[in-house]
Amino acid sequence: MVSYKELGLVNTREMFAKAIKGGYAIPAFNFNNMEQLQAIIKASAETKSPVILQVSKGARNYANQTLLRYMAQGAVEYAKELGWEHPQICLHLDHGDSFELCKSCVDFGFSSVMIDASSLPYEENIALTKKVVEYAHKYDVTVEAELGVLAGVEDEVSSAVSHYTKPEEVVDFATRTGCDSLAISIGTSHGAYKFTPEQCTRDPKTGKLVPPPLAFDVLDAIMEQLPGFPIVLHGSSSVPQEYVDMINKYGGKLPDAVGIPEEQLRKAAKSAVCKINIDSDSRLAFTAAVRKVFAEKPGEFDPRKYCGPARDLMEELYKHKIINVLGSNGHAE
Repeated sequence: MVSYKELGLVNTREMFAKAIKGGYAIPAFNFNNMEQLQAIIKASAETKSPVILQVSKGARNYANQTLLRYMAQGAVEYAKELGWEHPQICLHLDHGDSFELCKSCVDFGFSSVMIDASSLPYEENIALTKKVVEYAHKYDVTVEAELGVLAGVEDEVSSAVSHYTKPEEVVDFATRTGCDSLAISIGTSHGAYKFTPEQCTRDPKTGKLVPPPLAFDVLDAIMEQLPGFPIVLHGSSSVPQEYVDMINKYGGKLPDAVGIPEEQLRKAAKSAVCKINIDSDSRLAFTAAVRKVFAEKPGEFDPRKYCGPARDLMEELYKHKIINVLGSNGHAE
């Protein structure tokens, strides 16, 4: 058993309380490798933003659970080295799909876990979430649950259709499970193809796809039912056109990739939404930078020469999200 406190990590309880009160959202950035982690920590340290390092089941298998623990501990020390005296860094399991996985993450030093039982019948979702909460809370680990289903594909999580969260269920669910935060479905979606062309309109000037707006009426109804309760938005990458264009220019193939407009995320961040998940955007930035190097320097074979530019572009992206979208900069001195 490894306590996250020994690694210098924090859970999300205080983070979320401050974010709701301050009208901003905590960035939850997924990472799979060292370059992503370096970029996240550098961006967070330089902007003094609290941050959630998210690891999916697939990423945990990819990185190795033991290495991951030391990477998280190293991230805290790296942040201090960069001049961040009191880093507020959380290590979070994204989309845990079983009690056993959540328990393993708690035991290996995660400070927060998500149990995603949203695909199960309502009562089964409650029962599994409650079981995870009871175990995690013994070790002061916070738990995120999900109610409603997001469309799209991300690692092991996929659904062809979305089902909005039902506001009339949230009080019963939160009360009976004891969860610390609730991921809801209001129209965000996993992956780089968040909407089909049929779901969008096209800008007559640019020909680009314009996605449908998020269901803020559902969010408002949920906040009315659960005032001050931490709400989470998954699938919130904006799929920046500049990265899509760069990937396509240098040999990639991402036709009609479309994400969540940043102005909608800014609006959400000012509400009870205190955690916004971003994964696909960093994947796009990484891929765009690597493709550019390979296209311009086909003889290059030193990983540092293409992973380095990828890391720099991701850091730029993370800073932009922190400062211009989520508003979390300066909240973790």
